[in-house]
Amino acid sequence: MPQEMNTGRLLVSLRVERGYIPVPNARVVIQSMDGSMEPLTFLTDSSGQTPEIELPTPPLSYSESPEEPRPYSEYIITADAEGYDISTVEGTEILPGELSIQVVQMHPLPAQQDTADQAIDSVIIIPDHSLYGDDPAKIPEAEVKPVPESGEIVLSRVVIPEYIIVHDGLPTDSGAPDYWVRYTDYIKNVASSEIYATWEDSTILANILVIMSFTLNRVYTEYYRSRGYDFTITSSTAYDQKFVYGRNIYENISYLVDQVFNNYLARPGVTQPIFTSYCDGQRATCSGLSQWGSKYLGDQGYSAIEIIRYYYGSDMYIATAEQISGVPASYPGYDLTIGSTGDKVRQLQQQLNRISQNYPAIPKLTADGIYGSLTAESVRAFQKIFSLPQTGITDFPTWYAVSRIYVAVSRISEPGAY
Repeated sequence: MPQEMNTGRLLVSLRVERGYIPVPNARVVIQSMDGSMEPLTFLTDSSGQTPEIELPTPPLSYSESPEEPRPYSEYIITADAEGYDISTVEGTEILPGELSIQVVQMHPLPAQQDTADQAIDSVIIIPDHSLYGDDPAKIPEAEVKPVPESGEIVLSRVVIPEYIIVHDGLPTDSGAPDYWVRYTDYIKNVASSEIYATWEDSTILANILVIMSFTLNRVYTEYYRSRGYDFTITSSTAYDQKFVYGRNIYENISYLVDQVFNNYLARPGVTQPIFTSYCDGQRATCSGLSQWGSKYLGDQGYSAIEIIRYYYGSDMYIATAEQISGVPASYPGYDLTIGSTGDKVRQLQQQLNRISQNYPAIPKLTADGIYGSLTAESVRAFQKIFSLPQTGITDFPTWYAVSRIYVAVSRISEPGAY
């Protein structure tokens, strides 16, 4: 007998290309790739978002073993709004029990183009997930790299960059596009592409830390720039990690990244983040973390650091970068909540007020430096829009999420920013 189907959830968020400007009152049509259901139609709200939509998925058990069939269902999303070209995403992946967030970039029509002439401007095709598809295995590399004598960044310390420049192809493919991707968005994209969001939190967290350390090693050592390239990292799994331009991410992965984005893996006496090689552990094996192996360790109750030390040794530890680029002010070191006062509260209120110009569902505030019930309500509205726990408390993930969105809405994005 066929196994019972499960369900997952999907939230579609429409934004103007290269900016955090939502597209309200847009028509979003969702249909299954295999044609097994009737298309569903929704209108976006003032934040450019659909409601959370429950959709059929394969059984949860399919994501528990590499021998099982594809564990996710695939959907086509088409977004249509007055004044914009039609945008389509094919292959959005919905996993059982998880919320999938699909951001769709909308391209404004040229001023002289009539809306009646509207046509599909862009179609993004999401390929098979790394654990299900047939991506090339990573080429082995040393975990500690030589550092250039002179470079464009401060090499005496680890800095969390504002952007990662991703070369979407092999390093030698000069025709491949380069994307400017915010660091946290890049990590969320890679983690959603490399592992399944249905796994234990400890396994997901261990893999996120490995992905971040891998990335920061490329940044710190200027690995590609020192070889004459103008990018930070590639999307080739043979050389780097799987990044899929325009793909969906998962809410639980997103929140875990927000909690630890300033961390990386280190060894005593080594300044640079460790280049943490990893592989799926089934089609390819390596000297670093096995993704499927880490899944089984998480099932057995191993913590994230225990999983990491299982693969990399007992002297590996989690380090914290002292500097985070591209934020107006650092986290105060404690949660801001009702009763908090001072300059940090005032900064938060000012940033929320600017964000609310783009996202009117966030209530306007008097920037008086007093964290009252209205400030908590504004924070809660922000958290709802940007998929954070709706506590009304400004904790570490919320503070930096507000900072990133504030910066994004306050200035023109870099060329090609994603």
